[in-house]
Amino acid sequence: MKNEKSKSTQQTTRINGARVVIKTSASGKVTVAPAAIEEWVLQAAAVRALRGVPEYAADVEHAAAGKFTLAGDFNAARRSMREQVKAKATGLAAGEHDLRLYIAGGRLGLIEFKAAKTPVSKDQRERHALLAALGFAWQAVIRAETEGDAARQAVALVRGWLAENDNQSGQGTSRCSSTASA
Repeated sequence: MKNEKSKSTQQTTRINGARVVIKTSASGKVTVAPAAIEEWVLQAAAVRALRGVPEYAADVEHAAAGKFTLAGDFNAARRSMREQVKAKATGLAAGEHDLRLYIAGGRLGLIEFKAAKTPVSKDQRERHALLAALGFAWQAVIRAETEGDAARQAVALVRGWLAENDNQSGQGTSRCSSTASA
């Protein structure tokens, strides 16, 4: 029988309803720690909050100056090879922002959600830089530890963009920049 080398492993699971990370070292030591909040949970909380503000336009009857609507992407990290081919063929770009805000006057705001200590990936850094180079200056990364924090930051950010947009009305080619992080 071969003597196989031990290696470190890491697994995220739930214990008593809480998400945890279980790490096993090469020496066999096991540690359990709270897992970072999932990014989709942060995004969903922000979307719920944004849809609840008076500035949100759910339909054409509510579209007006000072309003916005939104659309999200669900860039699942794990896709089968077949799903990856379909996603690429239909235009899904690696590193794309999680949420798009369509702001009255033809402005586009882009938000990436991250758990507080989760890094921005190489694909995201490259994609966000490309979009900035093309003139899409309203981009932000919201870092949060809780759903409430993500929602609060998203509402504050979008209201800031709306105020800036109102101040720039009539100057459709102006460039504005904003980032949010906690």
